[in-house]
Amino acid sequence: MSVELVSVGNELLIGKTVNTNANWLAKRITTLGLKVTRITTVGDDVDEISKIIKECLSRRPKFIIVTGGLGPTFDDKTLEGIAKALNMELKVNDEALRMIEEKYKRYVKEGRIESFELTPYRVKMATLPEGGTPIPNPVGTAPGVRIKSGETEIIALPGVPEEMKAIFDEHIAPLVRKASKNAVFYEVSLLCIGIVESDLAPLIDKVMHDNPYVYVKSHPKAAEAIPKIEIHLSTTSDDVEKAKARISSTIMQLTELIEKKGGNVRPIKT
Repeated sequence: MSVELVSVGNELLIGKTVNTNANWLAKRITTLGLKVTRITTVGDDVDEISKIIKECLSRRPKFIIVTGGLGPTFDDKTLEGIAKALNMELKVNDEALRMIEEKYKRYVKEGRIESFELTPYRVKMATLPEGGTPIPNPVGTAPGVRIKSGETEIIALPGVPEEMKAIFDEHIAPLVRKASKNAVFYEVSLLCIGIVESDLAPLIDKVMHDNPYVYVKSHPKAAEAIPKIEIHLSTTSDDVEKAKARISSTIMQLTELIEKKGGNVRPIKT
């Protein structure tokens, strides 16, 4: 039950925009009980988008979530790339067109725009790979899209963070939660002081060997000469008490090993 994220946009590749969407999605998906195995960024290029979708599909993840490139402009090419990867035609979707038409009529009523007509640029946002299902966008105009390919569900979301988050929380999070069978993700962070990472490494190896369901990762917070290291512990379980017990047991063992090395450990409040 893995998930792959694909972020589309030249602005991400040239460093103009920070990829906060991938960060937010990875956290949400992990919290909902599934595992993000890859995050890939590609430009606004049909061939590149198609290529990465095919590559993702070859690994058979449960979900491929694509963000960006659903708007009305020339460089919004995500759906064209997905259609090419799946050998599908692009067609105007009646339901998507209705969503867009209703949204623009509301904009006129609210005084946000003076008038409305279905220009080719607006119809573009309703042009989906054949067989795709539009997902309502409660914040913006362009709908999201769901497309099934074998056992994998491809979900395309807008790149605007507020729109992406709203669609995900309302429509996609329940799908992820169902796929994870309501698994529980539990995490704790500790601060280790007084021991360098190279000395901490074998201790982490030991506790991970002894506690195979807990993932332990070190994150140095200062140079080796001033050893301060955040230790992040996480686990996924079908029961929250079981998850807490796993983490607690691991912390006790790791703390004892660190103190024997002359370091000390304290919890980090999150």
